[in-house]
Amino acid sequence: MNRLKFFDNSNPADRQGFRDILVTQPGGTHPYFAQWWPPGHIIGYEHTFIHAIADFVNACAGGQPIQPTFEDGWKNQQVLDAVERSAKSGRWVKL
Repeated sequence: MNRLKFFDNSNPADRQGFRDILVTQPGGTHPYFAQWWPPGHIIGYEHTFIHAIADFVNACAGGQPIQPTFEDGWKNQQVLDAVERSAKSGRWVKL
């Protein structure tokens, strides 16, 4: 998941070929890179939830606005509710 194969055909013919790029290499520019373990270890789907909590905690600690907001969650819930009502009634539900 964190290993990319890269082929650069602009290199001279004697230097062309696939190269591995590990996105978890030290010095990486990914915003969460510093929060994780040694190079080559995968980061999976479940880690997105850890990142969301880290963003929340860091925003609280730094006095920054928190995204998404409770209003964002409320709007999302309105859409989900409309989907459910639409499925039950068999008609489009206007928001």
